[in-house]
Amino acid sequence: MKIIIAGPAWPYRGGIATFNERLALQLQSEGHQVKIFTFTLQYPSFLFPGKTQYSSENKPENLDIVRTISSVNPFSWLKTARLIAKESPDAVVLRFWMPYFGPSLGTVGRYLRKRGIKVVSLVDNIIPHDKRPGDKLFAKYFAGSVDGFMAMSHSVLDELKSFDHSKPAVFSPHPLYDQYCSSSTKEESCAALGLDPAKDYYLFFGLIRDYKGLDLLLQAMSCDPLKDNKAELIVAGEFYSNEDRYRQLSHYLALEGRIHWFPEFIPDNQVHHFFTVSDLIVQPYKTATQSGITQIAYSFDKPMVVTRVGGLAEIVPDGKCGYVVDPKPVAIAEAIADFYDRRPDFSAGIAQQKKEFSWERMTENLLKLISLTAE
Repeated sequence: MKIIIAGPAWPYRGGIATFNERLALQLQSEGHQVKIFTFTLQYPSFLFPGKTQYSSENKPENLDIVRTISSVNPFSWLKTARLIAKESPDAVVLRFWMPYFGPSLGTVGRYLRKRGIKVVSLVDNIIPHDKRPGDKLFAKYFAGSVDGFMAMSHSVLDELKSFDHSKPAVFSPHPLYDQYCSSSTKEESCAALGLDPAKDYYLFFGLIRDYKGLDLLLQAMSCDPLKDNKAELIVAGEFYSNEDRYRQLSHYLALEGRIHWFPEFIPDNQVHHFFTVSDLIVQPYKTATQSGITQIAYSFDKPMVVTRVGGLAEIVPDGKCGYVVDPKPVAIAEAIADFYDRRPDFSAGIAQQKKEFSWERMTENLLKLISLTAE
C-alpha cells in the first residue's frame, strides 16, 4: 500500500515524532510505501512550554519527510491536503494528540475524504490532560474528519465513543520503543551521568507536567516506608510546568542528597544511560492514557511502579511486571520500599508481557482498521 502519515516528525523532537518515524520504518520494512507530512510550524512559541521544539539529532535515514503544514495558517492546511491528494495514497493516517490540532488536521482529513481517500486516525488523547476552552469543539471537528480510529488504551477508545460511536475503532497497545537499547553497563552509564555505580537508583523520566505526579513521588520519599531507604531518585526530563514548585517541595521535605536532577530534554542517544543505571521506573501519574515511558522500560527489561489511572494498569500487570498502586504518596512509597526490601524478580513476567507490544501487531491493527473503513 501507499500510506501517508501526517503528524510530528523530524526536525521536531519528542515521543510522538519518534513514534511516527518508527511506525513509518516498520511499514516500509513490510513492503509499504510511506511518506510523512509534518509541520513547518507546530506550536507558536508562546504556546510551547519547553526550551525548543526541535531535535538535536540528524535527520532519520531512509524516511521521506515533507514539511508543509502550519498549525496556524489555514492556507497551508489546504496546500497540504492538495499535496497529499496528488500522491494518490491508499490511506492517510492522521496523528491526533491534542485538540489544538483539530482545525488543521481536521481540515486536511475532510478535504481528502471528499476526494475518496481513506483517512484514519491514531489517537493518543481525544480529551487532553490539561484542559482548555474549545477542546471539545476542536476534538469534535477532528472526529468528523476521519473514517476510523485506532487508540492505544481502552480508556481513549471509550472516550472516543462520546465523539463518534458509529465509525470503526480499533485498540492496539503502544509498541516497544526498541531503538534506545544499548550494550552499555551500569558502570559505563553511571560514569556518563556522574553517578556512583555502587548505589541503587529509581527513575522518573520524561517531560515534567503537573499531571505526571512528580510531587506525589517527592512526597512519597518522605513517607515512613521510604524515608530511610538508601536508594536515590533520578529525575530526568525538561520541565513543562513550574520547576521552582518542585525544587521548593524537595527542599521543604529535606530531600537534598537523595535526588539527582537532570532538568533538560534527554536526546535519543542519552536515553539508554538513565534506564541502564535504574533498578525501577516510577510513573506516579494523576491522570493518564497510555505512556511511551512504559515501553522504554519494557525494552530495558525494567520493572515499574505505575498508578491506577487511565490505561497504565492495562500494560503493567500488578505483581507480574511491577506494581500498580493508587495515586497517593503512601501507596507509591510502599511499592518502592517493597521492591528494595524483597528484590522480587519480575523478569519472566516482563519477558512475557513484551510479546504483546510488537510493531508488527501495531501495523497489523492499522491495516485492519484501513480495511474496515472500506466495508
